[in-house]
Amino acid sequence: MNEYLLNLFQFIANLTPARFIELFWYFFIFDFLRYLAIDLIVIPVSLLKRRLRRPLYDEARRRLFSEKPLVSVIAPGKNEAKHIMDLAYSLKAQTYRNIEVIIVDDGSDDNTRQVALNALRLGLIHNFFRNDVRGGKASAANLALRFSRGKYIVHLDADSNLSVDAIEKLLIPFFMDSRIGATGGDIRVENIHEGLAAPLQAFEYAKTISVGRRVTSEMGILRIISGAFGAFHRDVIERLSGWDVGPGLDGDITVKVRKLGYKVIFVPEAVCFTNVPTTFRSLAKQRNRWNRSLVRFRLRKHRDVLMPDANFRFSNFFAMLDSIFFNFVLNLNWWVYLLTMLFFNDRVYWVQIVMINYLLYCCMNFVQFSINLAIAPSKQTRRRDYQLLLFLPLMPLYTGLYIRCVLTYAHLRELFWRTSYLDTWNPWKVSALARTNKM
Repeated sequence: MNEYLLNLFQFIANLTPARFIELFWYFFIFDFLRYLAIDLIVIPVSLLKRRLRRPLYDEARRRLFSEKPLVSVIAPGKNEAKHIMDLAYSLKAQTYRNIEVIIVDDGSDDNTRQVALNALRLGLIHNFFRNDVRGGKASAANLALRFSRGKYIVHLDADSNLSVDAIEKLLIPFFMDSRIGATGGDIRVENIHEGLAAPLQAFEYAKTISVGRRVTSEMGILRIISGAFGAFHRDVIERLSGWDVGPGLDGDITVKVRKLGYKVIFVPEAVCFTNVPTTFRSLAKQRNRWNRSLVRFRLRKHRDVLMPDANFRFSNFFAMLDSIFFNFVLNLNWWVYLLTMLFFNDRVYWVQIVMINYLLYCCMNFVQFSINLAIAPSKQTRRRDYQLLLFLPLMPLYTGLYIRCVLTYAHLRELFWRTSYLDTWNPWKVSALARTNKM
């Protein structure tokens, strides 16, 4: 071990600045610039703007509680019996009270129906529907939408629960700017103590959602309102005829809202706790589904956003370009970088190159997570997040190898074989119809 460290220090001491950049250009040009340098610039600006806009925020909150519009909370799900009561109780405890809660059971084969009916009898939810034949998440959400009455629609995953003021916080921006068509809340991991995969995802969410979406929202290029917790103006969602068949239906509808000319923003104070996969196998299945949607929706269905025409908007163009470039193009470029380092450098120093890359990403993860802790919306979330620092040494391996491999596999399979239409996450009849209609 001492010999390895000695060789590492000698290697670093002999590096010239030019050679250092030559070896680690990918980190500095792309990851450091995009995921840290920009964060360090945008976050302070965001905090300052938030302070300056406080009077406007307070007035918007006053208007919300004065008008008290009905809000329809819809939660489609399959086999979510163990989570429904937690969701229902968290909604009952909300500071904003004028809500109706609609649960849709999409063909569950557990006791979801019995649990939901019990919640209905207790007055914790207001309506319950069941699809005896599974129609998919979009179908279940659209069923709830059809029977909803609210001026605003809040879409939740059935395995989620909310902080007590989450609905209130998510609605206030609509009263600050009439051009806002959708708002998305912060997503935190609920089951952080279940296995190893869950806390690693919690660390990842803190960086990519709690910090990352705050930055892209401030820049006007937020590309997704999470299906786990997002709000829509009813007029907007009805103009779009609800949700299209997924996977990736949340990213799809976000692009459609933007194409109508509305703003979409991230609301970091509105916190949702969701349950994530607890095994790496189930996580890989989830991320395969999510990442295929980038190819299916952003490269195919909504490629018109990149084309100059009468409806062209630079904000939509850059939001789409940011997603495609950093998640698709640069992911493939990373493999080119890896092969270049492997075959065009002295093999004697390859271990040192890998170790320095590992240390660079550990440092970047630490700074990113420190930003997350500094801007945490409450002491409760900050206390939960402190526990995640123990997993910092594993993050370069988790995001740099495991997630990247899953990402590449999903992109290539969707690009060449359109495997999203074969995913059992949607019923095969629904996927076949979607393929016919090029959805």
